[in-house]
Amino acid sequence: MKILGIGSRINHPEHGKGVVTNVSSKHYWVTFLENGLETIDLDSEFETIEAVEDEVDTVSFFDVERSLVKILEKWSDTHEKVAIADKWKGGKLILDPGDATQSKEMPIDTFFHKIVMVRDRIRVMEQKINSSNNLDDQEKIDLQQYITRIYGSLTSFNVLFKNKSDHFVGERSK
Repeated sequence: MKILGIGSRINHPEHGKGVVTNVSSKHYWVTFLENGLETIDLDSEFETIEAVEDEVDTVSFFDVERSLVKILEKWSDTHEKVAIADKWKGGKLILDPGDATQSKEMPIDTFFHKIVMVRDRIRVMEQKINSSNNLDDQEKIDLQQYITRIYGSLTSFNVLFKNKSDHFVGERSK
């Protein structure tokens, strides 16, 4: 029995057409057009549409997925894991209006995640301002002062952060 390599295309009687994305000593991992990822035995009945030679330097589906996750982490807005303070885990935020309308509840973890996203996007904006070639130094200083004031306005949310190093910091007194 000849083993198919990653990238081989097959037609399986039950699952339909698919592409081999990983090979082990007993199974093929095949991504099928209709059924998604399935594992099938190496000796299963299927038609080979296009065989790819198994090469030493093939990359498994797991390796591709792990690389993709690393790339997404590197280029996404969120650069680090930020922990919520233990006392808030599992809690909820309740917004209770002063009039007779219904109050709004949300998990505090959801609210915290949104605050962290705001912080991270402000940091990205700050980096873009500082590295801009279209702004002169005075414009960069003016925009940086606005960002500092934004951070200062957000210091009320510092109670949510587990680590002091993650806190918002406004203007420091001199």
